[in-house]
Amino acid sequence: MSDDPHRGSGARPDPRAPLWLLALLTFSGTLAMHIFVPALPRAGADLAASPAEMQLTISLYILGLAFGQLIYGPVADRFGRRPVLMAGLILYTLAGLASVVASGAEALIAARLFQALGGCAGLVLGRAIVRDLSAGSDAARRMALMNLMVVIGPGVAPLAGTLLAETLGWRSILWALVGLGGLNLLLTWRLLAEPARPASGGAAAVLRNYAGLLRSPAFLGYALGGACATTSMYGYVAAAPFIYTHELGRPDYEVGIYLAVLILGIWLGSVLASWLAPRIETGRMLALGNGTSAAAGIATLAVVLGGLVTVPLLVGLMFVFTFGMGLASPAAMTKAISVDPRAVASASGLYGFVQMAVGALCAALAGVGDSPMLAAAVVLAGAGVIGQASFRLAARSERAKA
Repeated sequence: MSDDPHRGSGARPDPRAPLWLLALLTFSGTLAMHIFVPALPRAGADLAASPAEMQLTISLYILGLAFGQLIYGPVADRFGRRPVLMAGLILYTLAGLASVVASGAEALIAARLFQALGGCAGLVLGRAIVRDLSAGSDAARRMALMNLMVVIGPGVAPLAGTLLAETLGWRSILWALVGLGGLNLLLTWRLLAEPARPASGGAAAVLRNYAGLLRSPAFLGYALGGACATTSMYGYVAAAPFIYTHELGRPDYEVGIYLAVLILGIWLGSVLASWLAPRIETGRMLALGNGTSAAAGIATLAVVLGGLVTVPLLVGLMFVFTFGMGLASPAAMTKAISVDPRAVASASGLYGFVQMAVGALCAALAGVGDSPMLAAAVVLAGAGVIGQASFRLAARSERAKA
């Protein structure tokens, strides 16, 4: 007889969670957004839905990710990472099945909203588990490695979505997400143990932290500015299929390629940010990154209004926008969560909520009017200007407080 009390069907998973699994759980939530974008025109034609209705399958998905950021952290502190994560994955999978059988745009939009609420579990708790299981430089190293894996998702997703939609039809994308949810659930059950966590102050402490942050002009400025500098890009992502196929006359399969190019811009901006971090002040890097994006957004609006848009020019401007986004993103997060050292975790969750809420609003606004190209250009230009103003107000508030 074995002396291992955990051997057999009830074996306890290794408490050192595989980093690849945490990365898979983390990017699965946003993957479901990016992978479906190239199929929007086909799905809209099949369901007799307008472009604005189909863009709601993206904007409400982002909104689901926003609210999940506020919920999962405190709930997981109370009931444990593993059971809450598995509950989220079950919801993600069941909502995926509902989206597969949706016969109309309204049903698809509702199913995608619940899919986002389920998928957000991995997005929030994957990173939380890394922090639970590591400390100091090891935690930073593991988080950096995981982020490197996670950033691959949005780059590959549009290409995978295009391939599936072109070969097997748009519903095959939804079937693939159901399979991913089931796989994640199985892997979590078999490989992920419940990590030991620091004591939680409870719901009252979380609410107090949220209230304090919402009264802080510095936090609000960095959070709103950070969202405008980063997730405003979702407005362009949601409109891209209709811009390239309807307005610029390009075939569906090219959309995934144009969207994948954006990830290179984010990656290069992030590389430069890591090089500049020890060399220049964070606020200066923030202004430089978002200033680059704002200039690209304003130039895009000018090109659209002047009727000068070409595919290479639009893709190039969006590359510059996302380069600035990659440069500004880590600086914005650092400034926002550093406003109150006693509420770092709450600030991180609230910052994520503001990011996704602004992203959802931008995606919805990009569906207003008859020209997705013009709507997206207005959103990006406006977000760049609002971002710069928000950062200036936040910095002024910090100086006044000091």
